[in-house]
Amino acid sequence: MEHTDDIELLAGVVTKTGDLIAGVTPDQADRPTPCPDYDVATLVNHLCGWIRVFAAGVQGKPYEGDPGAHEAGPDPAAEFRAAAADLVDGWRARGFDGAVSLTGAGEVPARMALNMTLMEYLTHGWDLAVATGQPVPFTEAEAEETLARAEQTLPPQYRGEGMPFGDAVPVEGDAPAVDRLVGFMGREPRPA
Repeated sequence: MEHTDDIELLAGVVTKTGDLIAGVTPDQADRPTPCPDYDVATLVNHLCGWIRVFAAGVQGKPYEGDPGAHEAGPDPAAEFRAAAADLVDGWRARGFDGAVSLTGAGEVPARMALNMTLMEYLTHGWDLAVATGQPVPFTEAEAEETLARAEQTLPPQYRGEGMPFGDAVPVEGDAPAVDRLVGFMGREPRPA
């Protein structure tokens, strides 16, 4: 993809994830999500903490603190959107050459950092939509491109018991791209 296409893809995904965060109501905080480690409130904190890590890395700044311990403030959607704007602006300014330093991951190639961000926010956006009963907003094209990048980026050794990602869930090849992506990322695309 061209630089501009990468920026538009990322901007679309994080904008829609921000909208999903804005759609969470206080009474949904303790609902379970398809991500087994997180209820809705914990997932929102995770999304808001890690977007700051990605934004800082792209901007060439250190991230101070532990993103896993981040607690979103009174307006998590505004907090997420501000960091997402920094992230998109950072990519626009720096391009995708070289490496990016990410808290917890060290130096990673810039394109890998971009792919990780897309995987993170489309998959967890889906988690949040499912948990809160909101429509999944991501387009077929966004999910298809993110899936292609996930297949190139996520090695098997990061899957399974005690790893950051679950085993892939088999999904029919003609299923919608978002279902195939979340299946690849270890989710059951049609949770009961």
